[in-house]
Amino acid sequence: MRRRWRVRYAVPRMETTDDEWTDRTIPDQNRDMSPSASIPVIDLFAGPGGLGEGFASYTRGGRSPFQVSLSIEKDAAAHETLLLRCFFRQFDPDSIPEDYYRALRGEITQFELFERHPAAANAATAVAWRATLGAEQHLTVRRRVEAAIGKSDPWVLIGGPPCQAYSLIGRSRNKGVEKYDPANDEKQTLYVEYLQIIADHWPAVFVMENVKGLLSATLNDQRVFQRILDDLRSPRNALRREGRSIRRNGGAHEYQVFSVVRHGMFEDSNLADFVVRTEDHGIPQARHRIILLGVRDDHAREQPGVLPRVEAVPAEAVLDGLPRLRSGRSKGTDTADDWIDTLRAVRRSPWLRRSTDESVRSQIEAALDSLTRPRQDRGGEHVPGEVDSGLAHKWYVDPRIGGACNHATRGHMDSDLHRYLFAACFARVHGRSPVLRDFPASLWPSHTNIVHALNGHGMFADRFRVQTRGRPSTTITAHIAKDGHYYIHYDPSQCRSLTVREAARLQTFPDNYFFCGNRTAQYAQVGNAVPPLLARQIAGIVADLLGE
Repeated sequence: MRRRWRVRYAVPRMETTDDEWTDRTIPDQNRDMSPSASIPVIDLFAGPGGLGEGFASYTRGGRSPFQVSLSIEKDAAAHETLLLRCFFRQFDPDSIPEDYYRALRGEITQFELFERHPAAANAATAVAWRATLGAEQHLTVRRRVEAAIGKSDPWVLIGGPPCQAYSLIGRSRNKGVEKYDPANDEKQTLYVEYLQIIADHWPAVFVMENVKGLLSATLNDQRVFQRILDDLRSPRNALRREGRSIRRNGGAHEYQVFSVVRHGMFEDSNLADFVVRTEDHGIPQARHRIILLGVRDDHAREQPGVLPRVEAVPAEAVLDGLPRLRSGRSKGTDTADDWIDTLRAVRRSPWLRRSTDESVRSQIEAALDSLTRPRQDRGGEHVPGEVDSGLAHKWYVDPRIGGACNHATRGHMDSDLHRYLFAACFARVHGRSPVLRDFPASLWPSHTNIVHALNGHGMFADRFRVQTRGRPSTTITAHIAKDGHYYIHYDPSQCRSLTVREAARLQTFPDNYFFCGNRTAQYAQVGNAVPPLLARQIAGIVADLLGE
């Protein structure tokens, strides 16, 4: 059964026409909040805004209980994406200006879009703040958070600070590094800044996302994750240990830290049970992460809910509805005819007859016979045409776009095109992506540890990985920005790696969510994000906790 999603966007209450945050904007924090006002959400380390999108789009009873009031991100391209999405949220879904879609289609620039809609642009600029958290920004961050939450209680803090270098781990690893100063270790200080914001402003709930490797990290037989839990439960104690200042008039609270996939608080019994496996929760991607739900002591009256388990969604549910494209050739001429000739040259390769089993060979022959010039060739930042989605159609598809955005293919070496063709056909026959030893020897890449890889060891054992159409995709990570070998499309007649839009769909971003920057930056943003449809479900758990 196709799941239907309804999207509603809240309008931020905070406006300023200034690029710089000045003292004269601070009195806005003293405004009174009406009983019907949304619960403010502060999004730290926001990236392109996946976690915030889930909270902003969550609705109950025809209204949105959450309002993303401040999003902080340091990367320029991710911030530009975030800013554009904040602009989009200034409008009711039935009144999005046509200029927004003209900008997505490249008919006008983002500058022109903002110039034509200054009130919405100013409001978006007030919400999406490009900044790096740290001691130098501490006072400014405090003021901006105060202005964003006003007198609201409850409010919610979301984000995923880097924890890998924090405290015990970071100091031990860098002990022998000359001139190493833990106070200047960005990953460590960013996590401390997260604790600082909690202790300064005491959100009713915080949601913290991180990699699952955090659970298994140890140092001197001590679980580092336990230290992080202790810090989050009592952030003031952690800040004292770090020598950080604490607001004297800010009150004092502690937190209970819960899982979103298992009833109860985190404990040492079997931490693997607390890993969020997104494929179990309706996301067409096998992404495994840790998500901590912190509840302030005066709100921890009952156990929070958990994410419902649903049937796995295959990659094809969201990829088949996008325009078909061909890959490019990174060397030599790159026309559709050149591309077809390059692939059909496989028929003259000895490995096709000597090293390939008959069923895979038949698939390759059929794929070569079906090669055509795709109507949209290699795509682009806007590809005109009709799109569809087998999952959450109303969530993904926006007919006003008139096609698909961020849907352009990469160029590949001819030898890699042959590997992609073989891999996609192998997956179609065997229902899995081939490992290196499944490839004909003449298709093996020439790297120094080939023997090690052929024995199934090391990172090159599955150097070329197909996304199997009948299963959720593998994890979309920032590595997709470097090359497409781990993200080969399952359709051998397209013979290519995934586009940014395809990766975004696997991450459950709506089609009208435009990614800014060059293509490498776009891929990185998508790979680093939290799937919005997963975040939307978490928002529902938080809404229940807060009585919304």
